[in-house]
Amino acid sequence: MDENTTDMILRVIERAPQWVRHELEAKDPSARKRAEETLAAMIADALANGAGAQPLD
Repeated sequence: MDENTTDMILRVIERAPQWVRHELEAKDPSARKRAEETLAAMIADALANGAGAQPLD
């Protein structure tokens, strides 16, 4: 993975909604899975469309 891709993924993770962050820590497996799938979709979208290439102000 190149540096640009890594930076894009990090920006997506930084912008993840609070509910995703909360559910990633959940003990409930279904809540964790939902958050993981959401985060994976956000990263896939950023990689496919270049979203997150610029930091949000």
